Amino acid sequence: MTDQPKPPIGAIVWTDLTVGDAERVKDFYCQVVGWTATDHDMGDYNDFNIARPDGESAVGICHARGTNGNIPPQWLIYVQVEDVAVSAKRCEELGGKVIDGPRKMGDGDFCVIRDPAGAVLALWMG
Repeated sequence: MTDQPKPPIGAIVWTDLTVGDAERVKDFYCQVVGWTATDHDMGDYNDFNIARPDGESAVGICHARGTNGNIPPQWLIYVQVEDVAVSAKRCEELGGKVIDGPRKMGDGDFCVIRDPAGAVLALWMG
């Protein structure tokens, strides 16, 4: 197994959508955009890994359940940061708000912030 290099700080590393009915929304985007979906087992339900027609991973579509219950229903980009906790604290110092996390997700840490204008972004350290 080879280690993947860490993305550079500030790089967009993922995009996903968390909604109440991910099954229906996944079907909508697959038909509109031409994506294909595979199940991602979450225990008692599935979220979805979404691929482009060429098979390359594109985005995720997730149910707003459990620990993801308070993530806003919009396309959310994840940006690589050096330290999620430090960036979350700095967000609040600058008038933003942390709306989820910081917490573990898979092999990394993340949080969702809202900037002073109301836009949201996920911070990722993987």
